Parts: sequence; structure tokens; C-alpha cells
Amino acid sequence: MTTVRTQTPGDDAPSTEDVPSTGKTRKSTKARVLDVVRWVAILLVIGFAAKSLASNWDEFWHTLADVAWQSSALSLVALMVSILVSVWGWQVLVDHLGGKPVGYARGAQICLVGSLGKYVPGSVWAYLLQMELGRKAGLARARIFTGSLIQLGLGVVSALVVSLLAAPALFSNSPRAMWLFVLIPVGLALLHPRILTWGTSLVLKILRRPPLAEPLGWGVVLKAFGASMGAWVFQGVHLWLLANSVGAPGFNGLILCIGAMAVAMTVGTFAFILPSGVGVREVAQVAVLTASGLTVGQATAFAVASRVMFTVADLLTAGFAALAAKLSARRTAAMDAAA
Repeated sequence: MTTVRTQTPGDDAPSTEDVPSTGKTRKSTKARVLDVVRWVAILLVIGFAAKSLASNWDEFWHTLADVAWQSSALSLVALMVSILVSVWGWQVLVDHLGGKPVGYARGAQICLVGSLGKYVPGSVWAYLLQMELGRKAGLARARIFTGSLIQLGLGVVSALVVSLLAAPALFSNSPRAMWLFVLIPVGLALLHPRILTWGTSLVLKILRRPPLAEPLGWGVVLKAFGASMGAWVFQGVHLWLLANSVGAPGFNGLILCIGAMAVAMTVGTFAFILPSGVGVREVAQVAVLTASGLTVGQATAFAVASRVMFTVADLLTAGFAALAAKLSARRTAAMDAAA
């Protein structure tokens, strides 16, 4: 069966500064300026991430002192896996939008390094950095933005579905949270490829960008939606491994933690004025952890530890992705030279 790819405006026609030079051709002044701006932006967001890490480090380390190192290590691994699964969903969307395939290594570099922009107040920086990194790789900015936009919508709906697992705890601690679950049928209806295509094109029109030329298909929607669901599960496992180290949550706690992470991360996403939803996601985590048997002090400590581990995981995965993309580019260049 032949897959029809969706085209996005300005599809992968790299500017002259993005075309690899041959011989001794030098980059233009504009290309060099853009390179400097990209590096400054990357260093800036890494600096903000490091600041977030340092500000919570003492409390984080004090919390982990009472947790078995195996639980801490596995918790970090689960968190990194959740990030890599989410990146796969993003890559599926971007590849489906037409042009040359991004590939996982290059896609991970664009997505993960760009996503560090969420640590700068105002989450829009993550999307801007992703678009610039994508352009550097010869991809249209509109293609990168469209993929991230669709993933955001799928992620919110999948989080609402998964959050049902934490419904008892949320309702007991915050009855007003019930309105979240009213949105689930609406969200699932909006995932229909035709509606999703129309909605994405409408947003692009508002942003003065051409709409999608071809509709999204069920295959790509289900893959990306499944990746988001998988990411929530691994994030829940991450929190549960920390909390279970004190012997309280058990299996029921695992179910609650999965739902809690979905709620917490989604609420944090929409607290866009704050860096990475700081302070917002912890409220949801503490509410669910206390309902699973932990004290408020324990729940708060694990919520802070989770935030720090997220920063560590973001930095590690972004660093690995950048290194892998660089090594892949060198191998490709060597093979081309040999040919």
C-alpha cells in the first residue's frame, strides 16, 4: 500500500547557507551570523536548564539519600525512555509531512535540543529553537512547527485519557478537576484525521501559513497518539519507582502515578509563562502521591526530585542526540567521499 505524504509550505528547499559546501566554498555572512545565533540560543537554554537544576539540587540529593540507588537509576532510565518514545512520535509526524525523511538521529537532535527552550520563561522558545535547528538541517520551518503543533494536540488528548487512571485521587483532592474529563470525548473526536487536518490548517492560516495540502491519515495519527500514551506510561513508572522505594504505593500506586504524570505534565504545558511549568506540575503530583499513602512531606520531596530528574534526562538525551547526529553526519560524509 502506498503512503501519501502530506506537503507543507516551503518544503525542504534549503537556502544557500544550508547547502553543504563543496571544495573551499565559504559560508556567506548571513549563514555565519545564523550559526552564531543558534549557538547562543542553545547555550542560553542550557544555562537556564542548569540554573533550574542547581536551584533544586540540595533538596533533590537529600531526597535521593533515602532511596535505593537501583530505584533512582531505573527511574532516570524510565524517564529517558519516555523522552525517546515521544521523539519517535514527533519524527513520525514530521516525516509524514513530506520532503526528505528526517531520520531518528537527526530528528532527535532537532526535537530534544530544541525542547530545552522550555526552560526559558515562555515555552514558545522551544518551538522557535526547533524550527531554527530544523532549518539548519535543510528542513522547512513550517514543517517542523506543524509537526510540533500536531504532537502537542495529540499529547494533550492522550494525557486526558491516561489521567482517568488518577481520577479518584484528583476528585478527592480537587473536585473542580472534573471539568478536565468532560473534554475527553471532545478531544477524541478532534483526533479524527479530517478534523485534525482542518484544525491544523486553520491554525496555519491564522499564522499566515499555507494550509496542509493533503489530509493526515489514520496510520500516522495512531502512531503518534500511541507514542504519547507510551511516554505517559514510562513517566508514571519513573515517579512510581521513586515513591515505591518507601514501600507505600504498590501496584495501585503505579496506576495512580501514570495518571498523575499525565495530568501534571499537561497542566505544566499550559502554564506557558513559567519555565517548564515550574510549580504547577508538582501540585498534581503531590495530590496523587498523598492519595496513594505518602505523607505531604514525602510527596513534595518526590515531586521536586522528579523535576530535577526531568532536567537531567532532558540534558542527557539532548546531548546524546546531538552527538549521535554529528557522528551520523560524519559517516555519511565519509561514505559520500569514498564513493
